[in-house]
Amino acid sequence: MSGYRFDHISEILKSKKNDLLQVGLINGKLGTGKVIEITGQYTDISVTLDKDPPLPASLTLLLALPRPKILKRTLKHITVLGVKKIFLINSFRVDKSYWQTPVLDKEKIKDIFLNSLEQSCDTVLPELFMKPLFKPFVEDELPDIIKNTIPVIAHPKAANTLVDISGKHFTLAVGPEGGFIPYEIKKLKECGFEEYNFGERILPVETAVPGIISILTRSIHSCVDVP
Repeated sequence: MSGYRFDHISEILKSKKNDLLQVGLINGKLGTGKVIEITGQYTDISVTLDKDPPLPASLTLLLALPRPKILKRTLKHITVLGVKKIFLINSFRVDKSYWQTPVLDKEKIKDIFLNSLEQSCDTVLPELFMKPLFKPFVEDELPDIIKNTIPVIAHPKAANTLVDISGKHFTLAVGPEGGFIPYEIKKLKECGFEEYNFGERILPVETAVPGIISILTRSIHSCVDVP
């Protein structure tokens, strides 16, 4: 083993021969790795993979593309919380230049995902889809995406509150700074979404997204089937 993994083992963990490490196979199982040999250039590890990764969050996220710096932090939070399907969507309040950011490069996105999975002891890479055209996406694709889910628009001034709903799988739509415009809300509602508030405070996207996901996944865990 070499590269950044070798650097992490030797310089951060400062592992020695016979030390046990937590390891995982991308999109596979978790387990342990025993250090067989470590030199100044590489590490030899014996790996046993015998544990399933954590269950994914029962939530699909539609996120209006935020500013690049905010996007990086938000994707990290989303991944750590176990969301496996993410749609970056357009909105009137999304600056067109955001779609040209190098952050959206596939390899950069993968690096964000991998670093977040390592932190949360997970192995399953999220799927990320970029949808720069709002209307065609909502009209042509979104109806199939939300099937068998509870579609929710997060809006701080909505009459309904998130704490009053429960379900087994949600599709959560989060708008840009300033929120979705009325036309976008109308189109989402025509697709089956309802607006819910998440408290009196108006939060920045990078704070709101993990907070709302935590509320919804907690409601999923408390949802019990009634025979």
